[in-house]
Amino acid sequence: MKDTPGWASPGSAPSDGPEPAGSGTAQPPEQPGGQSGANQPEPPSKWSKEQPPPGQWSTPAPQDPGQTPPPPPPGPGWGGHHPGGPGGHGGHAGQGGGSHGGWGGPGGWGGAGGWGGPGGWGGPPPAAKPGVIPLRPLGVGEILDGAVSTMRTYWRTVLGISLTVAVVTEIAVILLQGFVLDDTAGSEALNDPNATLDELTQALGVTMLSSAVVFLISLLGTIVATALLTSVTSRAVLGKPVTTAEAWREARPRLPRLLGLTLLLPLIAGLIVFVGILPGLLVAIGGEEEAGAGLAVLGGLGAFVVAVWLMVRFSLASPALMLEKQGIGKAMSRSAKLVRGSWWRVFGIQLLATIIANIVASIIVIPFAFLAAALGGDGVSGFLDGSTGELGWTFLIVSGIGSVIGSMLTFPITAGVTVLLYVDQRIRREALDMDLARAAGVQDYGTDTSGHTPGS
Repeated sequence: MKDTPGWASPGSAPSDGPEPAGSGTAQPPEQPGGQSGANQPEPPSKWSKEQPPPGQWSTPAPQDPGQTPPPPPPGPGWGGHHPGGPGGHGGHAGQGGGSHGGWGGPGGWGGAGGWGGPGGWGGPPPAAKPGVIPLRPLGVGEILDGAVSTMRTYWRTVLGISLTVAVVTEIAVILLQGFVLDDTAGSEALNDPNATLDELTQALGVTMLSSAVVFLISLLGTIVATALLTSVTSRAVLGKPVTTAEAWREARPRLPRLLGLTLLLPLIAGLIVFVGILPGLLVAIGGEEEAGAGLAVLGGLGAFVVAVWLMVRFSLASPALMLEKQGIGKAMSRSAKLVRGSWWRVFGIQLLATIIANIVASIIVIPFAFLAAALGGDGVSGFLDGSTGELGWTFLIVSGIGSVIGSMLTFPITAGVTVLLYVDQRIRREALDMDLARAAGVQDYGTDTSGHTPGS
């Protein structure tokens, strides 16, 4: 299928027969003295006896000073203009040149009302827009605007879901960092140049464990928010609101598979990078440290490129799993099919959405981090130096509030862009707009007389 909507050719003209050469004109109007115009040939036999009013079909002719000009035509169209004026196909009765009227003027086939004009057959009619996006292939701006429009139109549901997930996630992180996880020993050992190898190894293990636990909790919150917001965005495309309870009932059966998919993709990327650097590590272990390090860097860079390519290829698996109710493998296959041939476009839109989301989050989180450091014991200088020591409750709570606000705004952007990008790719490849129009209750979509061919 093409990546742009097709438009059927218009039907034949009202008269399928060829126009006579020279466009023979009807008789001019009677002169005031009751005399008809100069000798005019009779119209060809194939012309109907019942012609339109003569004043609308006559060619310009010298008029007596007292002659009343013929009335102007009633309006643009086929019946009020004749292609035989001195202006060629663009003229109309009583005027020279193609100013307006006939086939070439604004009211004719070639002008504003014609095939090539904005109101004619050549331009597509406006796409149906039952929800936050028009049902046609989307541009980058329309995808971003659709995500923001979803958040603005259904703000109670969207912000309610994002705020709830962010608050629960951040409370869990704060409690773990305050009572269970102790980053103080690890950070002190890593910053100590005289630390032994055992101390560095233990500190690194503690730091990695702490980061892994925080990452896992944040990941679970992201999965829940993505699942719920996918349902909300899919309804927003149809212009149908959805409550938080409805979104939860719809998304809950898919959460285990979405969790498996979300864990599987980073695992695949990490495994690819490990395979890329493994030859360099083996060479370094064998004694050639410099050569091994260089080989590991080259292999890691190549593996990183492959991993990014695969992650973009599978980036639409999450909405495919949620909306098509597919398994993990089938969802990844569907994503690869939808992204095929549009990798750079999908990559660019996803990257742009990620940059925008991170900028929004940074604008909110960074001031709260400085405020938390100022209210804490070591102050802003200690925060900048990295020597904050033990994280107090004040620091954890204030910085957590900033993280909650940032997540509340970034969750809808990232989830909305991914869902709308998935919808856009399906419209381009599978004419999903037909199904969406039927689901939204759009009447006669795709069967209008303008020859509109949705999707394609």
